[in-house]
Amino acid sequence: MESESEVSLSSQSSGISEFSDDDLSLMELCSGNYGCSHYKRRCKIRAPCCNEIFDCRHCHNEAKNSLDNDLLERHDLPRQEVVKVICSLCDTEQDVQQYCINCGVCMGRYFCAICKFFDDDTSKNQFHCDECGICRTGGKENFFHCKKCECCYSKAMENRHHCLDRPLHHDCPVCFEYMFDTTKGITILRCGHTMHYNCVKEMEKHCRYSCPICSKSIGDMTLHWEKLDQVVASTPMPETYQNKMVWILCNDCGANSLVQFHIVGHKCLSCKSYNTRQIQGDPTASCESSMTEIVR
Repeated sequence: MESESEVSLSSQSSGISEFSDDDLSLMELCSGNYGCSHYKRRCKIRAPCCNEIFDCRHCHNEAKNSLDNDLLERHDLPRQEVVKVICSLCDTEQDVQQYCINCGVCMGRYFCAICKFFDDDTSKNQFHCDECGICRTGGKENFFHCKKCECCYSKAMENRHHCLDRPLHHDCPVCFEYMFDTTKGITILRCGHTMHYNCVKEMEKHCRYSCPICSKSIGDMTLHWEKLDQVVASTPMPETYQNKMVWILCNDCGANSLVQFHIVGHKCLSCKSYNTRQIQGDPTASCESSMTEIVR
């Protein structure tokens, strides 16, 4: 960390320490307690959209998109339009740059002039992706940019991810936060759709194992289907329903199957998945029998 000028914080006349607000701010900067909950940096930004000062764009977005604000006044900060920053050490407002023009302090060890981004915590291994147009974390050597998906993925997914059209350029289907520039962990489902990792775990707590977008299973459900086989086998249907047949559509493989109706679930004859939906009853049944079934 860059050396900073030492400041006398004791009162010579009384022998008792008396600190001004400026002294306390300098103490925080020197001790490493600076920045905000999102980033460690020695500057604040002036938002070009509302001309107000915030620690970072996330602080701005949280404040301006609060439910307490009028819906028409809510907005996000356009990060690349920031032109002014304020040094946290000497309060000098200046053009965006890494070192303060007045006191010379480094406002962020990682600095991106394109995103107007400062951060002292370089353990995140930040890097700027020219194709994405934003800064990401995790180390450039560990990621690749998929031109079809138009986003960065871990190199472990390079040859085994399912390409979709801009899968990160939408809101998370659970929490509705925009995914492309989120700071939260993201997981790629087997179908290729993306969600926050924590949102997937929250779904699993509520026994939801299908993609909210396309309804395909989010993982290998073989063990679950085997358990359902046992439940179906141990749950005989009443005589009235023993010969009832229904058409189902499999959400996993897309096949249609004519299967015996069961209250527990319907198994796809093609891929053996229980992730199915009923699309119609027995097509050989007469209108009269179908109506009788409904009236019952």
